Amino acid sequence: MKQVNKFYKDPKWMAKRIRILKRDEYRCKECLRYGRSVAAATVHHVIPLDQRPDLKFNSDNLISLCNKCHDKMHDRTNNKLTKLGEQWIKRMKAKNKFQ
Repeated sequence: MKQVNKFYKDPKWMAKRIRILKRDEYRCKECLRYGRSVAAATVHHVIPLDQRPDLKFNSDNLISLCNKCHDKMHDRTNNKLTKLGEQWIKRMKAKNKFQ
């Protein structure tokens, strides 16, 4: 099992995931930007875990997303962020959430 996959089974992560979903009222943050209230099922690392493992539990680096929007954040063919994913990083950095 890859390290990243192992991380998502960690009880500490699972508890953090629930806290983030509750914080975001179980609503997709990307859909809310467009006035749509869609249930979130996923917690996304704005800056990917493999790039900044030090931010893995940082609440400012975590957002709730619906599955559709989460898929829009990642290019699954090359495991990189899409333009939308990169825009979220810029948006969070502009708010001085992290360096």
